[in-house]
Amino acid sequence: MNKINVILASVMLAATATNATAGGILTNTNQSIDFLRNPARDGAIGLDGVYSNPAGVAFLPEGFHLGINWQYAHQTRTIESTNPYFALGRKNGGNATKTFEGVADAPCIPSVQAAYNKGDWSVQFNFSVPGGGGKCEFADGLGSFESVVGGIANSLRGLDQIATALGQTAPGVEGYDMDGYMQGRQYYFGFQLGAAYKINPNLSVYGGLRLLYGTATYKAKISNIQVKTAAGYVDFGSFMQSATALVDGGINGVNNGLAQVNAGIAQYEAAGVPAPAELTGMKAQLEGTATTLQGTSQSLNALQKYSQGVNLLCNQSSVGIAPIIGIDWRVGHFNFAAKYEFKTQIHMKNESTVNEASEIAAVNKFRDGEKIDEDSPAQLALGAMWNISDDVRLNLGYHHFYDTNVNWYNNTQDLLDGGTNEYLAGVEWDVTDRLTISGGGQLTRYQLTDAYMNDMSFVVNSYSVGFGFKYKASEKISLSAAYFQTNYEHYEKTVSTEPLVRDDFTRTNRVLGIGCEINL
Repeated sequence: MNKINVILASVMLAATATNATAGGILTNTNQSIDFLRNPARDGAIGLDGVYSNPAGVAFLPEGFHLGINWQYAHQTRTIESTNPYFALGRKNGGNATKTFEGVADAPCIPSVQAAYNKGDWSVQFNFSVPGGGGKCEFADGLGSFESVVGGIANSLRGLDQIATALGQTAPGVEGYDMDGYMQGRQYYFGFQLGAAYKINPNLSVYGGLRLLYGTATYKAKISNIQVKTAAGYVDFGSFMQSATALVDGGINGVNNGLAQVNAGIAQYEAAGVPAPAELTGMKAQLEGTATTLQGTSQSLNALQKYSQGVNLLCNQSSVGIAPIIGIDWRVGHFNFAAKYEFKTQIHMKNESTVNEASEIAAVNKFRDGEKIDEDSPAQLALGAMWNISDDVRLNLGYHHFYDTNVNWYNNTQDLLDGGTNEYLAGVEWDVTDRLTISGGGQLTRYQLTDAYMNDMSFVVNSYSVGFGFKYKASEKISLSAAYFQTNYEHYEKTVSTEPLVRDDFTRTNRVLGIGCEINL
């Protein structure tokens, strides 16, 4: 029963959806093409500041400003898993190490920034995808799926000994075959409205609210499970029927034997003579065999209802709201800014094929009608910009995500050693009055633990680089294009050394984006 608990827990897709690109564990910070070509935008003055530095937008010229951005992101998640059970798999060629890759595509990540500046006031609106932003698909399932199926096949080898003891033909279980599939899709749409006010020509403040609408779909499937026997590959359901019949027949035989032995012992006891040691020993042996067969029967009965595989479909949705505050201060050739986004409480409501309560916690996460905690953490962003000359600007930034001060399902936030830290730097150069080129980078450091990492939901430390240009097509219209790439480290998690059970996690990420800015 423990093994089937594990397989279902694995299937439940704790958080398979992918973040579109940059940011914390659940937060996307790439909300403009300006960010892609220079991630250090927290202290910059520009229309993209509606998201990254809203207080600084107050220093833009009076009038209406509109920015429209489109991004395409392609990401992979790769887990190299080592488990001795994989060697039993039909498709694995006897290898104990297997690579599972998930492909995540976000073909359209839109964002819109708008601001109307009049006098000392700036009224702003932002539409973005600050969480999720794509679909991740593992066409062959995951190691946590397959290792458990392999473990079940390995445990069925014990039927050979039982069959031999009962004088039956041993099934000769040698391996397994299966098809696995997993997909997660998640989007958090953000609608931000706020206003900035210039206290004086060099100081401004901002206050606003962001509404998050979250929607997600999770799918998982384990199908075509087969058991390799001495007679070849057999459908798992058919095998379970024959195995159950074998064990049930053995239980009946042992019970009959026990009845005869007990009757014999009763005769000796009635005569006041101790039963022979051979007879009492036979009773103890039969009782031990009965206990083993009963345990095997219970295990087979637990597996029987999953003989057709596992299917899951769960849709989730929720709404949350949180305030945002900011400040921007200009002094000489420098500009400094800070922004704080409060935690957004999110309770995702399930519409699921899981209708009944279960003793398995991971199943209950996707129970129909349940509300699941998936808070978006608070974020502190600090930025600085240095106007080295009239044409060149240097940018620096820092982000901290308060990942441990949220409520996530099963308190998984407590498995982290702390929040996420990001360090950003970039430079912009006005080559001409019309053309600006820029580039920059971002270093992301999570405080991960082995307990937090699993193949259904993982992040790894990374560094990102981006570059691009902005071209002023006219006095009112500017066009931008950029490329952004994240390079991930590897995280190795060793579960045991004898036997060797280990996972190696890494990812890839590439983003292209184009944008248009209109100033009226």
